Amino acid sequence: MTKPPLKLYLAAPRGFCAGVDRAVRIVEMAIEKWGAPVYVRHEIVHNKFVVDGLRAKGAIFVEELEECPDDRPVVFSAHGVPKSVPAEAARREMIAVDATCPLVSKVHIEMTRHHAEGRHIYLIGHAGHIEVVGSMGQLPPGAVTLVDTPADVAALPEPADRAKLAFATQTTLSVDDAAATIDALRARFPEIAGPHREDVCYATTNRQAAVKAVAPKIQALIVIGAPNSSNSLRLVEVGRRAGCAYAQLAPRASDIDWRALEGVTSVGVTAGASAPEELVNEVIDAFRARYEVEVEMVETAREDVEFKTPRILRI
Repeated sequence: MTKPPLKLYLAAPRGFCAGVDRAVRIVEMAIEKWGAPVYVRHEIVHNKFVVDGLRAKGAIFVEELEECPDDRPVVFSAHGVPKSVPAEAARREMIAVDATCPLVSKVHIEMTRHHAEGRHIYLIGHAGHIEVVGSMGQLPPGAVTLVDTPADVAALPEPADRAKLAFATQTTLSVDDAAATIDALRARFPEIAGPHREDVCYATTNRQAAVKAVAPKIQALIVIGAPNSSNSLRLVEVGRRAGCAYAQLAPRASDIDWRALEGVTSVGVTAGASAPEELVNEVIDAFRARYEVEVEMVETAREDVEFKTPRILRI
């Protein structure tokens, strides 16, 4: 049978960002340096394929530090941890390696500075997300108020001192949603202090911009990423808002809903910041098995970012 024709648009940039690449590298280097097992508090990044690969090399993933023995190294995930976690590791005299993305650490530093200057902080983010838990845990209880939407801003109680306010954001939010909430904060509290540079990270911003560029060309969008990956879920939302009639999150090629693609002749493919290019190639191969595929790259930005690994691992 003749395969139906399909135009496949690959969004660029897509996939692994520098922070994810650094975090994965840290776990691999820790295993090489100290041998297996190396414990990792929380999934190092939100991608089952990546986590399973590290597990096969000798990483043991746990949710809390209390699950780790004192005599084995522990790595803190790219999402960041509350200050109480490294403090407890130090108390137990554990070998601890911090794989927090430097752009998340930047948010932590900003929040700490604002708190030291006497400001109350509004953190824009999703309740319960591991990055938000880590960011709020940088400061004492009550120092940070979490808001998500402009409606949350409207419902805030009147602060004790309008001149002593600041905001920060989760790094993996929808750029448009974050902007709407920031606008609401600034409209209600004109004197509020913000970050020197936008907190939504370059990788999140670039991947969302690439989806917006691809959306007018396609009938369907496949976002390769895990269901617990905030930046991947935001890519699905961005695609839908940009006019894509159908957008689907697929952790692997085997998860694609082919029935939903019946009759489609143009598909966009992108990947969240924690999804490796290997999974993109897997998806392309799956399309080629079913369609006569013509591939076109849609590039909206160039990324040349690399973060250093901790010195202790490079000795």
